[in-house]
Amino acid sequence: MKASRRSAGRPRDVVACVVRDTRGHLLVGRRPSHKRHGDLWEFPGGKVRDDETLGEAAKRELAEELGVRVIETDADPTFVALDEEGDFRIVFLRVRIEGTPRLLEHVELRWIDPLAPLELRFAPADLAYVTTISAGL
Repeated sequence: MKASRRSAGRPRDVVACVVRDTRGHLLVGRRPSHKRHGDLWEFPGGKVRDDETLGEAAKRELAEELGVRVIETDADPTFVALDEEGDFRIVFLRVRIEGTPRLLEHVELRWIDPLAPLELRFAPADLAYVTTISAGL
């Protein structure tokens, strides 16, 4: 399903890609300090273009940000959060990738254990997602 053009008052969709390794660890990146939510950790992804599906956005964004190829995406989001400071709806989507993630957009990448205590400072929507999955919900 394609995203429809934004209407007045409707938040813009942003896809956050949930990438797991074979141990169940999740890939996160630290944002550059000069960007919004600078130095905070996030799931890679970005804005969904008009008439682009979530899966298409995930493929494009991960190629641009990490230099990897998305080989599979879930049909349905795993979590959705509104960005309280902006006009965005963050849609968390599970994806499988091919290739080794590279630092093309982020200043650091890490694989984190979702069940371990949080040690990183996350952007608000990403923190809500990590907190939810850590609680087993």
